[in-house]
Amino acid sequence: MLLVLSGPSGAGKDTIIERLRQLEPGVAYCVSATTREPRPYEVEGVHYRFITRDEFGKLASTGYFLETREYAGNLYGTPRAAVDEALANSRDLILKPEVNGARAIKRLYPQAVLVFLTAPTERDLLQRLEQRHSDSQKEIDARLNIAEEEVQALAEFDYRVVNKDIEGAVFDLRSILTAERLKVVRLPGRTGS
Repeated sequence: MLLVLSGPSGAGKDTIIERLRQLEPGVAYCVSATTREPRPYEVEGVHYRFITRDEFGKLASTGYFLETREYAGNLYGTPRAAVDEALANSRDLILKPEVNGARAIKRLYPQAVLVFLTAPTERDLLQRLEQRHSDSQKEIDARLNIAEEEVQALAEFDYRVVNKDIEGAVFDLRSILTAERLKVVRLPGRTGS
């Protein structure tokens, strides 16, 4: 199963994915590539693969990425091989693209389960972005503007999780994973599995 977790910057995607994978060690994670600078807590190859714009362009020209997007002035891409390998080995895989990337993945893999993660309020989102201490006010403003646009895409998603607190959001995401695994259509030999 492809579980696609998307939503505004600052919603808590990295933390939620990390906690979910502690509870569900069999779920693989696809590390996206980005041209942005790493935040102080981010680890190369764990949170993202940090590359230059030049490297990104070269990889994109070879078909390395499943989807690519520009977000807040930086490029992001989902490696195709990680997705194909997980599907070939019948592994559950979680992806973390931005909203347009989630749309692109759904077009390519209609069986993908799209989950929109958001903070309870715009004020909470602002506070979370400010608490990172890694973005300038201009970058925070850009991310908030993008968040307003992203919320308009909610109807295109299968589920919405509101991250009021980490444990509650992880519980909700794990419940979605469990429910999706139990769907009859996912039984071996059924269409869409």
